[in-house]
Amino acid sequence: MIEALSGLLDLAQGLAWAAALVFVRIGAMVALMPGLGDPVVPQRIKLALVVALAIVLAPVLAERLARDAVEPSFAALGGEAVCGLILGIGLRLLLIALQTAAAIIAQATTLSQLFAGAAPDPQPAIGNLLTIAGIALAMMAGLHVRAAELVLLSYDILPAGLLPSASESADWSLGLISRCFGLAFTLSAPFVIASLLYNLALGAINRAMPTLMVAMVGAPALTLGAMAMLAIAGPVILMVWLAALNDHLLLPFGAAP
Repeated sequence: MIEALSGLLDLAQGLAWAAALVFVRIGAMVALMPGLGDPVVPQRIKLALVVALAIVLAPVLAERLARDAVEPSFAALGGEAVCGLILGIGLRLLLIALQTAAAIIAQATTLSQLFAGAAPDPQPAIGNLLTIAGIALAMMAGLHVRAAELVLLSYDILPAGLLPSASESADWSLGLISRCFGLAFTLSAPFVIASLLYNLALGAINRAMPTLMVAMVGAPALTLGAMAMLAIAGPVILMVWLAALNDHLLLPFGAAP
């Protein structure tokens, strides 16, 4: 009887330590990931989501963490926090790519100052539109489930209780940042090209007819054309961004540039 109780106590202790490790990694990731980690989400709801995800994943990972023999220590918890931050930063950079694309579009189409400063996080109106639409689309596509899968599979690359290699983390982050900037320019390229051609045409008209007030006609027309183009290209932009997010979730540390 005593041996059975001792074994049960050891099992409970192992499960509790595994739950603590998983909780720290998930909490650090959720703090930065799009949607769940946004400032508008109350802290209590974030904590409840982290606890729920930890309850789901801890039993699955308990045997693996016990096999890895991670000793209880603050260093192990710190390593889990760093690993979770790496996962969260990867997801957050994809959202920043969408915001950067919106900023480029706004600057190219003279909409950068529309409703500026109305939101807690100052950004153009197009940025608010694409950001909210992108987060909603990602959550509808099951971002929370994919994030749980990402945590589950991350232990193959980021072992429990160990700090990631600084050089490998730097190489990964630089590669991901370059891909995100490339994605941002790709999403905004139609607007940039259209704006360039439009301004070249306005310059040619102004050169041919110096007395015509080209700016008074050209600026409103550019804004109207940008809004019409956004209505057409917006869904395509969001679908391309969602595909890039899914590719990152499939290969977070090995996506091709």
